[in-house]
Amino acid sequence: MLAVIRYTVPESQSQDFIKQGHTILDTFAAQPGYQRGRLARSVDEPNLWALVTEWEGAGFYRRALSAARMEMYPLMILMVNEPSAYEDVYTQDGA
Repeated sequence: MLAVIRYTVPESQSQDFIKQGHTILDTFAAQPGYQRGRLARSVDEPNLWALVTEWEGAGFYRRALSAARMEMYPLMILMVNEPSAYEDVYTQDGA
């Protein structure tokens, strides 16, 4: 299961956002079902960021959101309001 949370972050807040993103990923990494995660920035729109994580299933992700709510709270105003959980339909690994 893939989770993508997008944020619109003013340049003046980007360094603080990166630090908070690290904290959120550290919290997620300690949760059951976590597989991997990354913080990414758009190359075309530098104010657009994504916190991308992979999970064993949607239940693990949703429970992890509860565990990380205090770390995520300061960033909620920057979140793009859209669905964040995606189930895998097809995957292809690189060579």
